[in-house]
Amino acid sequence: MLNYFLKGEKGTRLRFMGMLLSAILVLLSVFTLTQKGLNFGLDFTGGYLTEFTTSQSVELKELQSFIAKNHNGEFELTALGNSHFQLREAPSASTTSTTANSLDWQSAVTQNDDINAQVLSSAYIGSQVGDELFDQGCLAMFAAMIAVMLYLAVRFEWRLAVGSVVALVHDLILVLGLFSLLQIEFNLTVLASLLAIIGYSLNDSIIVGDRVRELLRVQSNNVLSPATIINNAIKSTLTRTLITSGTTLATVASVWLLAGAPLQGFAIALFTGIVVGTFSSICIAATLPELLGLSAKNYEVKVDAHTQTLLDMP
Repeated sequence: MLNYFLKGEKGTRLRFMGMLLSAILVLLSVFTLTQKGLNFGLDFTGGYLTEFTTSQSVELKELQSFIAKNHNGEFELTALGNSHFQLREAPSASTTSTTANSLDWQSAVTQNDDINAQVLSSAYIGSQVGDELFDQGCLAMFAAMIAVMLYLAVRFEWRLAVGSVVALVHDLILVLGLFSLLQIEFNLTVLASLLAIIGYSLNDSIIVGDRVRELLRVQSNNVLSPATIINNAIKSTLTRTLITSGTTLATVASVWLLAGAPLQGFAIALFTGIVVGTFSSICIAATLPELLGLSAKNYEVKVDAHTQTLLDMP
């Protein structure tokens, strides 16, 4: 079915329409990021992190409502199990105020007979540590991007390399835009998922790019147009791409649904990255080089005048 849509001009038109859609989504993501920003988690902003258990199963909404009556600041309550909870408190302007809030709600949940909570751990993460983690994470992502660009520059002709890099940036921006739009917490696990997306997106683009390069090299007589060659390359790798993406998505979906709240952001980012990475490997990594003038001539063996003279000699 999909191979039918990738035939001839129809396939080329679909690829260009997909690239146009990608450009619109990137612009919307950038706009959302500039307007709403990211909802940084406690790993980056600092604050108190408390884990506690209850003697019996308690509904999350009921417990959240009860704690809100004894807490004056902002907090986020997460259920780690039926009777296991985690509470994150954003740092306030006054450390004394934050400490008082923590003591108030902890006393309330431990002394209430219906809840009868027991605090397992309570720790404070300073904002300086959060800033350092954010800087190191961004540095790791920047180093990964530089390594990818160097690898692509060596492996591919520059047009295919540019297409792969643009597809990679496209995937990261769309994931960040989704997190900004939905205000999903951005923490260290999500940052780690972005590094995983870089690797996955690169792998997908290289599979398609390698096939395009192979078909261009055998078309020394230029019988087929670059658009037809690219369509053929995508068709020949489409089954492999869909099977790989499908099995990976099934695994990530299982983590999303079964691993609980701590890994939910990681799974959402990775799931989104795989979907848009598969899309961009077709609509950007394989289509942008065509706009930049990629053709079979780029892979013709160039022979200098002296070598040509020797070849022409009887």
